[in-house]
Amino acid sequence: MRIPSRIIGGAVIATLLTQLTACGTLFYPDRRGQIDGKVDPVIVALDAIGILFYVIPGLLALGVDFATGAIYYPDGTTAQVSPEKLRPAVEADGKVNRVKLQAILESELGQRLPLNDPRLIEHRGSVEQLAAYGLHPVI
Repeated sequence: MRIPSRIIGGAVIATLLTQLTACGTLFYPDRRGQIDGKVDPVIVALDAIGILFYVIPGLLALGVDFATGAIYYPDGTTAQVSPEKLRPAVEADGKVNRVKLQAILESELGQRLPLNDPRLIEHRGSVEQLAAYGLHPVI
């Protein structure tokens, strides 16, 4: 009778240890280190299931996910291209050639961006920004 109790005890210990490591930390280790953001409802639901079955380990799992930041969705990715590489896309009159800009961004970022999409929102720069890049505003 001693062997079945050891098996059951080992299973309980393994279950408790998996709950202590937290779902977000296990499933998305790349998310660790985030400070804030949108909370991932799947991770919250998995931690809530842990709370349902084992109150203390479930609460610890939820706390670990919040403390490590693994409970948050990842931030949006950003990319930067130096102004010197973007300069060929700007024509002499200060207007941007979208075809050249799309080719430059595709070669630098490795992604094809839909610059001719009608939903694209264009922001105009200030005179100071243009002067910083050696450009003159179109009047």
